Amino acid sequence: MPTSFLGSALRGTFFILFGLWWSVRYPLRYLRRKGNAESQPSHGTQRMEAFEGAVKAFFALAGILVEQFIPTGPHLQLHSPEARGWTDLTRWRYTTIYLFFLLSGIVDVVSHSRLKLPLGLDRLSLSVALLIEGLLFCFCDYSSAALDHHLYSLLAMAIFAGALCALLEVFIRDHIILETFRTSSFLLQGSWLWQIGFVLSPPWGGPGWDQTDSSTFTFLTMCFCWHYAGALVVLAANAAASRCCNEACQLRFGDIDVELDCGMCIRKGKKSSGGALLPESPSDDK
Repeated sequence: MPTSFLGSALRGTFFILFGLWWSVRYPLRYLRRKGNAESQPSHGTQRMEAFEGAVKAFFALAGILVEQFIPTGPHLQLHSPEARGWTDLTRWRYTTIYLFFLLSGIVDVVSHSRLKLPLGLDRLSLSVALLIEGLLFCFCDYSSAALDHHLYSLLAMAIFAGALCALLEVFIRDHIILETFRTSSFLLQGSWLWQIGFVLSPPWGGPGWDQTDSSTFTFLTMCFCWHYAGALVVLAANAAASRCCNEACQLRFGDIDVELDCGMCIRKGKKSSGGALLPESPSDDK
C-alpha cells in the first residue's frame, strides 16, 4: 500500500492533537466534578463537546477534499472506463475513513444541540468510525510488502482499542479510566502514523526500511511499545499539570472551579457574592 510521509504525518497530527487536548481536559473535568457533589454537566461542557465535534468534522471534510481533488486524486471517479478498473482505491479508502469521522463530528454537534439526541450516541458514532478505520487497514492488499502489513497490524491494535473503549463509554459515561485509555489510544495511533511515514517513505527521500530483514520486525514491535510508553508519560505529565493548575486556582480564588470548557477559571456565580458590592445599610453605621 503506497504511503506518503506527508499524508501519514497529517493523519497522525490529527489524532495527536485530540489526544493532547483530552489529556488536559479530562483530568481537569474529573477534578472539578470530584470537588462538586452535584456532579452535573454544565452548559460549558456541552458547548465544548459540540465544538470538538465541529473541529473533527472540519478536519475530516478537509481530508476528503484533499484525498479526492489533489492533482493525482480520483476526483470522485471510482471506476475508470478507459483503464477498465478501479481508480486509486487507496485514496478512496482514506476518503471512506474521513467520511465516518465526518459523520461522527456531525453527531457530536447535533447530540449537544437543542435536539437532545439519546445520550451516548456521540460515543457510539466515534466507536463506529474507529471500527471502520481498523477494518479498512486490516483488510487491505499489502501484496508482498510484509513490513507494511506488520506496521498497519500494530496500528490496528491501537485503533480497535480506542473503538472498544468508545463503545464502553456508550454505557459507562464520563468514566475517567475509560477516557484516559481512549486518550492514550489516540496518542499512540497518532505517533505510530508518524512512525509509519518515517519507515515506509522517509522525508529525506530514498527507499524505506528493508522489507526482508526479520530483525526490523522485532525492533518495530518494541518501538510500538515505546510509543505507548511515551503516550503514558504524556498523560501522566498533563494530569499532574492539570492538578497543579486546579490547586493553584482554588488557592487563589477560593470560590471557583477550574472550568477548562471555558478556557479559564470561572466563579461559581453564587448569589451571595453579589452582596459584597452593595453599600452598607444605615443600621451598620449605628
